[in-house]
Amino acid sequence: MNKLFTSISITAMMIAAPAFAHHPMGGDIPLTMVQGLLSGIGHPIIGFDHLAFVLGIGLLAAFQQARLALPVGFIAGTALGSLLIVGGVVLPMVELVIGLSVLMIGVLVMAGRRLGPVAAMMMAAGAGLFHGWAYGEAVIGAEATPIISYIIAFSATQLAISLGAMLLALAFMRKAADGDLAATLQPRLAGAMVAGVGLTYLVELAEPVLLASL
Repeated sequence: MNKLFTSISITAMMIAAPAFAHHPMGGDIPLTMVQGLLSGIGHPIIGFDHLAFVLGIGLLAAFQQARLALPVGFIAGTALGSLLIVGGVVLPMVELVIGLSVLMIGVLVMAGRRLGPVAAMMMAAGAGLFHGWAYGEAVIGAEATPIISYIIAFSATQLAISLGAMLLALAFMRKAADGDLAATLQPRLAGAMVAGVGLTYLVELAEPVLLASL
């Protein structure tokens, strides 16, 4: 089993953790620049819905001609989304949109879909607004310095994860071009795992509603 497929599989297996309560500081507001940095590094990693989406962004970027459009658009969107919640702006149905975005990015990877650079950046930025809004819950009430360091840290972490996933996917694509037929399917299988994470979160969101209606 290759590294790319393994990394996505591990992510999917960890979805039993709470889906939308990812606070690296244990719920405490970061008070210093260092705490903001540590919290920002941890949030995209321990938030498995966010991690799945960031991996999906990197995987899908490998299929694009303008490969940086997706990571850059998403990271810009998350930064803006965090500033929105800190500024008191409320976005509707955040958890639902996040779950749908994870499912959507996984399906696009499975299809190997190519997008225009503008469309790719806008789509990624739109999803990033909601993921970033959820990130920003961890720093509501914090001072400016830890908030800025938090945003810088989660932006850098997401960039590293997405570029790493993209480079791995490209490596498998090169193997496929050299005649390794098994390598052809690996990025798409990883996309299926990402889609599975999104579908699981959507089921978790729907379950209380269905139970209440019985």
